Parts: sequence; structure tokens; C-alpha cells
Amino acid sequence: MNTDFLAQARRYEETYGGRISSEERPLFHVTPTVGWLNDPNGFSYYRGKYHLFYQYNPYNTHWASMHWGHLVSEDLVRWERLPAAMAPDRQYDNAGVFSGSALALPDGRHLLMYTGVEEQKRADGFIDSRQTQCIAFGDGLNYQKYERNPVITPETLPEGSSTEDFRDPKLWWDEEENCFYAVVASRAADGSGAIVLFRSADALKWEYISTLDRSRNQYGKMWECPDFFPLDGTDILIVSPMEMLAEGLEFHNGNNAAYITGRYDRSTHTFERTELHSLDYGLDFYAPQTLLTPDGRRVLIGWMQSPETGHSQPHDIKWFGQMTIPRELSVRNGRLLQRPVRELERYWGEMVIYRNVYVRERLCLPQVSGRCVDMTVHIRPAGGALYQKFTIKIAKDTEFYTAITYDPNNSVLRFDRSHSGFRHNIVASRKALVRYQGGEISLRFIIDRFSVEVFVNDGEQVMTSTLYTPLNADSISFEATGSAIIDVKKYRIEL
Repeated sequence: MNTDFLAQARRYEETYGGRISSEERPLFHVTPTVGWLNDPNGFSYYRGKYHLFYQYNPYNTHWASMHWGHLVSEDLVRWERLPAAMAPDRQYDNAGVFSGSALALPDGRHLLMYTGVEEQKRADGFIDSRQTQCIAFGDGLNYQKYERNPVITPETLPEGSSTEDFRDPKLWWDEEENCFYAVVASRAADGSGAIVLFRSADALKWEYISTLDRSRNQYGKMWECPDFFPLDGTDILIVSPMEMLAEGLEFHNGNNAAYITGRYDRSTHTFERTELHSLDYGLDFYAPQTLLTPDGRRVLIGWMQSPETGHSQPHDIKWFGQMTIPRELSVRNGRLLQRPVRELERYWGEMVIYRNVYVRERLCLPQVSGRCVDMTVHIRPAGGALYQKFTIKIAKDTEFYTAITYDPNNSVLRFDRSHSGFRHNIVASRKALVRYQGGEISLRFIIDRFSVEVFVNDGEQVMTSTLYTPLNADSISFEATGSAIIDVKKYRIEL
């Protein structure tokens, strides 16, 4: 098997991608050239540019026949589309070129590591599925799969591990040990997710080292899309657990994204877990991946969708799937903070500021509107009495709106998109327990036509959601039950 599927995909992109106008897309969030997008892949810095690949079906706005799409950026905000990087054109990846990562090599090549999915139909009709880890080398535009792929097979895993759930390698170069490491998602003998660690001197021959952590059927089933890195004196393991049960106001998406804090012992290659938390408390977030920027920042980007809502697209849409705004990560008091990358500030246009605005019942402020904005709202009680609730409605007209409501008595933030333009019966609301500050709360809204990301209290929590409200629904309103004081700073984003 080695038909020219990649050339075919590139021709299709060239023909149909140009038929999607810029007005039909978000202004600054990543979308596919055409068709379907899911997990971010190969998020890396190579030859002076950030590279972002993604799971990609160019031929339809639904998941199928996974390719790797490709974009580059100089600043993590403005992205340039490149031709598709890989297609399922080998026997070992005939059912899909699944998720993986990338790394710049000292010899100038760009190394991609991905999961190849092979399916074979038995005489009785049963389909055998097998996942292996494969590599490709390229120059930032064109990539050649290694002639001796796969480089890691399930036979290297602990006894009883699954051969069909073994995917999503995230690799890095270890300067101290002068070798490559990779974490890969696996399913252990008990049926639960496990994150396994591999090592290689040359990225071609790999050895199993250890199992870093396992769900043990406590935090979901299969764990997907691992990432592993040190940050601010803490070791962080990111996973995307499938079929996860909710705990209080955490983990309500079924398929979630979570981060695990702990301590990694380099001598024994063991990871001691400390805590596990949600990465995003909204409705649309999954399968994130990080990179280390040249100036030392750990930056995360995620698929702005969830598997459960992957069939909620409007009938006439020409693309489906977005990425989040890239987010700078840090650790404070053992918790992960996420903030929009500082490069977004380069695209701040018109600024509107209001201070000490008294709000009782409903209020709209002149020039506080828009569907491509960066807006921060600081809310606090008016006088000694605590207001009962405070609601901000965005992407609003007489029919549509998306509402974010804070209940200070319970310190619960509620996101509601039930009037956000969806015509499918999908989940519309999420709640998050936020840190109590006597009724004060700070909310930063990153709004980009078809999505909103709400950063709570300087990134302590985030709530992310897509929306398909008509673009002329661009009003923003503020409403208090009781009375409150707000400060508002709003920038129009201009690219």
C-alpha cells in the first residue's frame, strides 16, 4: 500500500479550501483548511516558526480517515495554512495517521512521531485493529515516513496491555541524559488507562522504561493524549480520560482533560501523584498539547470541542473544529494557571475602559460590544451587602445570547449556551466552583466569532465553549440581582 493519498488531499485542499471566506472563520483561532479538525499534533518550534499539526479529514466535516493538517505561525496568534503533512498511505497506518508530537533535531530535520492504526479484516468478518508508534522526517513542509516503521509496537508493553489502545506519543529531548523520551497512552490489563514511558538514543530504537501513572478504573477508562513536563518546581502529567465519572462540579464532560501534579524521580523513572484536577470547566475542550517556547514559556493549545458534541455543527458549515487560544502555563499554590499568550496583546485595537460602574438590574455600556474582543470584567459588592447573582450576556441580540452567571453565596460560576444558536440537543450548561473572595471575581473573556474562553481570576480556571450565534448578535450586557460595582476593560482584536 503506497498510493498517492497525500497528493490527493493536497489537491483537494487547494481546490476547496480557497472557497471558504475569511468571514466564515474565526478571526484568530485555528480552523482546518477545509473539512474536519480534532486533536492538536506536533506542536513545536522549528526554524524560527511555531508548527501546529492537527487530526484532519479534509473531505468532510465529520471524523474519518485521519490525516495530519499543518499550520505555522511566528507569534502563536496569526497562523498560515500549509499543505497537509501526512496521509494514511502505508499498511501500518491504513486506518489512520493518529495523534503525535514533533521535535526539531540538531541535524536540521523536523521529527514527527505519530500513531499508525492498522486494520485487517478476518475471513469471518471481524476487524483486527492494531496501534503502533511511527516516525517521519521533514523540512517543515514535506515529510517522509521512516522506511522501518513502526518504531514501537505493543509487544514492548507490560503483559496484558492492549494492542488496539496504544497511541498519542509525546516526545522530548532530555539534555541531562542526552537521549529522547516519549510518553504514550496505553490500556493496561485491567482495562484502565495507563501512561507508559519510553527512551531512545536515536529516536529509531526505543525501550520501555516504566508506567508513570494509571487510572486503575478510578479516573475514567482509557487515558489519551498524554503530555509530561516540569513547571515551576512541579512535575505535570496531562491526560484526556475517557468515560470519566463526575465528582462534584468536576469532570462532567464524560471525556475530559485533566492535569496531574506530582514528583518525578529520574533515578527510578517513577511518578508520585499529588492531585488531579480539570484543565477546563467549559463544554468544549479536549486533547491538549504543550510546547516550550524559545524564551522558556510552557504553552498549551487544545481542541475546542468535546467528543460528545462532535456532531453538532450547522448543516451548511464548510469546516468544523477549532483550537483554543494558546495559553501560557504556570503553577501557583499547587494549581495550574492558564493565561492567553501575551502575543495576543499585539493585536489589541480600540480600547474602552469603565471604572466603578454601579450595576442593578440590566445595563449595557456604550462601545462594550463585539464578537472579536478581549474583555476583562472585575465584579465586587456595592457597599456592605452581597449581591445574589451577577450575569454577563455576550453574543447577544433580541433572540440569542450566551450567559455567564456568578453566585457569590455559593461561589459557583455557571456557563449557559442554551440560547447560543445550536439546533441539536447537546449539553448547554456547566458550573465551576471558584475561589471565594468575598463576592469579588475577575473574568477575562476571549471572544472570537464562534467561541468564547472565560479565564477566571487570572487563569485559576477556564471555561471554554463554541457557539454559533449569528455574528450580528454582538451586544454585551451586565445584570445584577442586588447591586454590584464593576470595572470593564475591553479591546477589539484586529489582525
